[in-house]
Amino acid sequence: MAVVIQGRRGPRLRAGRDFKVMSEINVTPFVDVMLVLLVVFMVTAPLLTVGVQVDLPKTRAGVIQGQDEPLAVSIDGRGRLFLQETAIELGNLVPRLIAISGNKPDIRIFVRGDRNVPYGRVMEVMGTINQAGFSRVALITARSNVSGVREQ
Repeated sequence: MAVVIQGRRGPRLRAGRDFKVMSEINVTPFVDVMLVLLVVFMVTAPLLTVGVQVDLPKTRAGVIQGQDEPLAVSIDGRGRLFLQETAIELGNLVPRLIAISGNKPDIRIFVRGDRNVPYGRVMEVMGTINQAGFSRVALITARSNVSGVREQ
């Protein structure tokens, strides 16, 4: 906050001069900080997506709505399984999911399967997750819009 002191009128602060205290809010530093934060978030937001490279199939399905952060299970083009960004074996998937979720079966789990992976492999992973008691399992695809440009 900046303070502007002007002469004439007001209480006497120094011998021989009259000063008036007038306070104004200087928003320039606030705007500077907000712009820096905006740039930082714009740069880092694309990096926050799951880091496993998966070529998702296209579809025109709607966007899944939800407030909680889902777990991502990815299957890459060679059939390898990842929990978030960590490679994992199918036999270790359920214990890790239970440990991460705190044994809450209502956590959302997104399965991202590469378009080149056999359908049976994706269903094997989804079946394993579902048999463990997790009921909120969804398949993730690349969104195909009217112009043909692929979005995720």
